[in-house]
Amino acid sequence: MKLSATLPGTWRLISRSDRNAAGEAVAEPALGSDPVALLVYDRAGHFAAQFMKRDRSDAPAEAAPGGPAANNTRARGGYDAYFGTYSVDDAQGTVTQTLLGALSPENVGQTVTRKLTVTGDRLTIALETTSGDGQPVVRTLLWTRVG
Repeated sequence: MKLSATLPGTWRLISRSDRNAAGEAVAEPALGSDPVALLVYDRAGHFAAQFMKRDRSDAPAEAAPGGPAANNTRARGGYDAYFGTYSVDDAQGTVTQTLLGALSPENVGQTVTRKLTVTGDRLTIALETTSGDGQPVVRTLLWTRVG
């Protein structure tokens, strides 16, 4: 079945991991290794995402200096949220998102493309980004359909 047909819905994050080129796990301090998150794709081409560090007691109020990670948005205070429009390339298995609004002002207007796969009620998103110290990583997010 095509990605454009299986993607719409509401998704809850199950896991999120960053791995370097050697396949080693890399810590991500802004949201932690086990954030709470919700992702919504509607059938009209709109999406919204919210991520929260599970324990925000040690999260700095402001984002870390140096700008957001490559190909990604910037969390503030252990929280990240953004929304906008999306389009699906079924042939490539990718989704391109244009951020119309975001918690961090520098992310407004940003366009990102992600590789997505939907198998049953599981959504997997893989993207190349950078870790907190700037090293290249592949971030894999696993979601379950909740609506």
